[in-house]
Amino acid sequence: MLKRMPPPSKRTNDPERTKRDILEVAMAEFASEGYSGARVDAIAARTRTSKRMIYYYFGGKEQLYLAVLEEAYRSIRALEDQLDIASCDAREGLRRLIEATFDHDERNPNFIRLVSIENIHHGKHLKQNQQLRQLNASVIATLDRLLKRGRSEGVFRDDVDAIDLHLAISSYCFFRVANRHTFGALFDRDLSEPKVLAKSRTQIVEMILAWLGAKA
Repeated sequence: MLKRMPPPSKRTNDPERTKRDILEVAMAEFASEGYSGARVDAIAARTRTSKRMIYYYFGGKEQLYLAVLEEAYRSIRALEDQLDIASCDAREGLRRLIEATFDHDERNPNFIRLVSIENIHHGKHLKQNQQLRQLNASVIATLDRLLKRGRSEGVFRDDVDAIDLHLAISSYCFFRVANRHTFGALFDRDLSEPKVLAKSRTQIVEMILAWLGAKA
């Protein structure tokens, strides 16, 4: 007597997982090909879904790109929110935030590429999205609190604002990832080499703390 085989299991409908998968693949596609070169068909093929499904979830190519940007910025803002900077002094809190920014940028080259691509487009997509601007306001608020604490502790100067500080930290961390290939070709230094990486991580902390008037 033939054994009856159980019916094949049905694939669970998980729209949130599907959206996460689409975002992950879309992030790689936009980072690699740019906004203009990225193709929704290619994203659909790599996620084993359909172009129609992507449009159903996100509305269109531009909306998908904005969702990718939002996810990219949300990841670093969420990382900052998880840092324990309230239980230590201002210098140590700032050190932790700088190191977290450095490590995030080093681990997420696609984030760097996406920001570079948006700058090629003069930030026009970011300007249209108030939610993205609100999302990124959290890091300025965090740095502002650290600066105020540092001044009350007598270790930070009083003529630097949170946006200045964010610019200084981001510039160093961003540059070394965005320009590592041209920098390496011009000066024969591999910025991803472990010893160079560790030295750079220490340097950015020392430079910022020295600039603010704190002992590194």
